[in-house]
Amino acid sequence: MTTTETPFEHVALEKQFCAACGGEGEWDPSKQALVCIFCGTVSPVEVDAESGAVREIDLVRALREMPEDDRGWESERRSVRCQSCNAVSVFDPGQIGKSCDFCGATQLVDYAEAKAPIRPESLLPFRIDDETAHKQAKSWLRGRWFAPGSLKQKALDALRGVYLPYWTFDAQAFCPWTAESGTYYYTTQVVRDSKGKTSTRQIRHTRWKSVRGVIEQFFDDLPVPGTRGVDRSLLARVGPFPTHDLMPYESEYLAGFLVEHYQVVLFDAFEEAKKRMGGELHKLCAREIPGDTYRDLAIQPEFSRQTFKHILLPVWLASFRFRKKVYQVLINGCTGEVAGFYPKSWWKIVLAVLGLGAAVALVVLLLNS
Repeated sequence: MTTTETPFEHVALEKQFCAACGGEGEWDPSKQALVCIFCGTVSPVEVDAESGAVREIDLVRALREMPEDDRGWESERRSVRCQSCNAVSVFDPGQIGKSCDFCGATQLVDYAEAKAPIRPESLLPFRIDDETAHKQAKSWLRGRWFAPGSLKQKALDALRGVYLPYWTFDAQAFCPWTAESGTYYYTTQVVRDSKGKTSTRQIRHTRWKSVRGVIEQFFDDLPVPGTRGVDRSLLARVGPFPTHDLMPYESEYLAGFLVEHYQVVLFDAFEEAKKRMGGELHKLCAREIPGDTYRDLAIQPEFSRQTFKHILLPVWLASFRFRKKVYQVLINGCTGEVAGFYPKSWWKIVLAVLGLGAAVALVVLLLNS
């Protein structure tokens, strides 16, 4: 199956304005509300009771042709591509992007989108605010003794809130399986050594027989990252995200944060999800096989009730360059879990080795004295 879906990258959505003074508002994770940066007015997000449920979308229908009503941001945008990192940023027509928010390069050119993106259905609002995120990052960096001293402040300065695109998939699996089940049995063998003495030993054998069965499994909210800009291993280390707390998408949640459009399109994300479902089903079927061991396990899964959601998940991201290489530190915007990559200072490593050597030499000297 092919798809005309277009990968998208980083975007910055429009500002939210205060109803009291008309000033700019930003989402405040500590208050879980939109707060005016000028007059301080707090504006809770109002969710329509009738349309407030998080919607699951029929996957088969979407893969054939996503309805236009579920595409686009419903307002005019200007898109630019960074010629350095290839990120695509989307601005209000009145805004002018002077540099890339993700690498700092100034080589921005107009970018024509081939097709409007699929709109997010829901999101997890930030719970960790800027101050807490910096404290978490500072604590994590403090434990990275081999990191260059100048790097730590550089990482803190680069920290900013970003909503990352994810896909989640639901599916009911009906999975017949076949295999050969092995049961161990033992025979006794008499052996004679070089001196003529005899002894016995147990020899293990396996008796094989064909077996079959069926399992049923429902997969709920299997997450697949839609980003290629953040290292997958870091995402795994700061997860999981509490997707049971998803809120219906409202633009107020995004005020003051960057948003990344998906770069993994729906079809590719579903293929990844199917492989992961298949791997899980293989494990579940293996547990059903009787006996002591098995071989030639084959599964034939059939999927129904397949739905998906396009969601946004919050992270605090520090992406910075050090000696022409990009490093990232990531903080889960809901739980505060931290993970990251950082360069090593060679002089600190040398000092550590010399210090260890000196300590060993001192211990040897004391033991011999």
